[in-house]
Amino acid sequence: MTKKIIIAGGTGFVGKYLSDKFISLGYEVHIISRQAGHTNWQNLTALIKVLENAEMLINLAGKSVDCRYNKKNKKEIYDSRINTTNRLGEAIFLCKNPPKLWINSSTATIYRHAEDRAMTEDKGEIGSGFSVNVATNWEKSFFGFNLKDTRQIALRMAIVLGKDGGVIKPLKSLVTLGLGGTQGKGNQMFSWIHIEDLFNIIIFLQQKKSLTGVFNASSPNPVSNKTLMQLLRWNMKVKIGLPVSEWMLRIGAVIIKTETELILKSRWVVPERLLSAGYKFKYDTLNNSVKDILEN
Repeated sequence: MTKKIIIAGGTGFVGKYLSDKFISLGYEVHIISRQAGHTNWQNLTALIKVLENAEMLINLAGKSVDCRYNKKNKKEIYDSRINTTNRLGEAIFLCKNPPKLWINSSTATIYRHAEDRAMTEDKGEIGSGFSVNVATNWEKSFFGFNLKDTRQIALRMAIVLGKDGGVIKPLKSLVTLGLGGTQGKGNQMFSWIHIEDLFNIIIFLQQKKSLTGVFNASSPNPVSNKTLMQLLRWNMKVKIGLPVSEWMLRIGAVIIKTETELILKSRWVVPERLLSAGYKFKYDTLNNSVKDILEN
């Protein structure tokens, strides 16, 4: 019998990558999404049916935070994460043979703005503000379910880097235009993870059946924004990189309908629990990661 993987929110950049990788390993992959042709997360009966006898559920569902934080978007960002997680938990609770493992995405943004030290799972300090409020309630909803037959892991994901999407595309555009200098002061830390390592971490956690709880899904070697932009310019062979000041970023964010938090917040996160459990990163340095992503 074919092993079954369920991916909620599986139509985006990360979800498509994970789906293709699992299919290549011989898994039967089912997507939960509002999009036509997939199981709709609002249909509890259909959710229970698709979750029965699954090896693993990976929940990536949530409206993109790459938008203006107005009242409407804030509500959608919050509800798309909390409501989906609650509905999945309800469905798993009602399954006769529930998934053995439920991995719920969370975010490294849950930690405070950190320029002084790295944030680990045990010693990291939770921040404040809208994004942190979403993240803390997301995890609270997730761990609020007492599922005796389903192991639960929340992945506090750093910014995911890959060839087919994510933050690399707009950053490449800035470098090409000669605007690939520091953004803001440039000392804000950039925590990241190569998408291939994200997949490998999921496989690692699936196999390590004693592991539960919260894990930072990030490279062990975060860098400053200044270093990030230098590496991009060097790998793209662009010599000039004009800096972009905070006031320019704030004006630009309004024009392109996003928030400066995505660039200016210092996310200094390290994967202490993964390293302690024995996970070995394939892409542990940003230079190797950028080289791979920019190939072809």
